[in-house]
Amino acid sequence: MSGSLALNVLDPASLASTFGLTGLILVVFAETGLLVGFFLPGDSLLFLAGAYSATAATGDRPHFHIGAVLVGVAVAALLGAQTGYLIGRRTGPRLFNRPDSRLFKRENVQRAQEFLERYGYGKSIVLARFVPIVRTFMNPVAGVVGVPARAFLLYNIAGGLVWSVGVTLLGYGLGRSIPIDRYIIPVTLVIILLSAIPVLRELAGRRSASGRSRSPEPTENVDGQPSGR
Repeated sequence: MSGSLALNVLDPASLASTFGLTGLILVVFAETGLLVGFFLPGDSLLFLAGAYSATAATGDRPHFHIGAVLVGVAVAALLGAQTGYLIGRRTGPRLFNRPDSRLFKRENVQRAQEFLERYGYGKSIVLARFVPIVRTFMNPVAGVVGVPARAFLLYNIAGGLVWSVGVTLLGYGLGRSIPIDRYIIPVTLVIILLSAIPVLRELAGRRSASGRSRSPEPTENVDGQPSGR
């Protein structure tokens, strides 16, 4: 563990170099399972861990073994989501109904419930993995609104493995070909934008379909011709 005092919890490089692989796994767990971890850099931390696995240790930059990283982040992502789900299932709506909190409000449960009902359990739980903040809140909300435990476990495994292993391997592949320290910020932004594309496309498609279904059909006048407005 580095003795650096300039720890920045929002900087994945600072977290990785300070706490090493164990800290990285704990951060992934907290970001996916504990509501207070919603601000942690999950995507960029996975990406950077993969990149550090492809490069030698130099200065403050550590080196990880890719096998240990993949196993560690996958387990953390799965157990973290299950923990969040159990928290929501056991505490119920009162977790989000604190009058003195801006985060844990009833509206958050209602919006997540509408999202789950609109897109179904599978698509909601899997896609939420790729959207920062949403992946933190989706798990306890799924427990609050009563997503069946077996269904949540199935989709948690599918989404958790694709997200944790996929983003880590992406970082590993790019780390073997480019100086990752220089490009970590723009590459992370690209990852977040690409991750949000499926959700944005789904929302756009739903709004378009909803707009067409609400469009009034033209009425006919006494001559049988469509009347204009």
